Amino acid sequence: MNNNRLKILNRLRKSQRSDLMLVKSNEPSCFAWDADEKICRFIERMETVRTEVHNATQDTWLTTLQDICQTKHLRNLLLSSTTQWGKKILKQTNPLPILRNYSQSIEEWKQEMFNGIDAAFTGTYGGIAETGTLILWPDAHELRLMSLVPPVHIALLEKTRIYSTFAEAVQALNWVGAGMPANALLISGPSKSTDIEHTLTYGVHGPKELVVILA
Repeated sequence: MNNNRLKILNRLRKSQRSDLMLVKSNEPSCFAWDADEKICRFIERMETVRTEVHNATQDTWLTTLQDICQTKHLRNLLLSSTTQWGKKILKQTNPLPILRNYSQSIEEWKQEMFNGIDAAFTGTYGGIAETGTLILWPDAHELRLMSLVPPVHIALLEKTRIYSTFAEAVQALNWVGAGMPANALLISGPSKSTDIEHTLTYGVHGPKELVVILA
């Protein structure tokens, strides 16, 4: 490793430690929001950026998922068969689109992944009420491409995991002590971009639709 690269890496490590110390030194939340207020503000912020939010429960989120798939006429749904929510979906007997499992390397089915998958379903690590943001932590079970490639991304979020601020989420998830994950995703709405004439277009660099099911 050359000296210049080593210097850059050392600066990055020092910067990350400083950021985490700053988060740790501040109050985890500057808002005295109760659980209901967090949910209301999260929904309001997400809907502002064209996210579709369904306020379900632990008992009804599967039915909500079925309704979403039927309304959007989805032909298939990509999910992980190893997560607890994936297992519940696979056991469901009511109508759902064809369920696809991420069980092979991307090199083996890149063409189908990018052109043949209508939607993907993932879990989340939490949500941020202040900004209307989802927290995802892709891993070997739910890869990053699941939330970035299919036209529709459906995410399941437990209401008890909605935090007031990012600082509160960092503390609750123990990212100060254990270290922030290198591949965490913060998602606020579907993919969007503007051209030189400020024309807003959705789905240029990712999903055209983001659907959140609160449970």
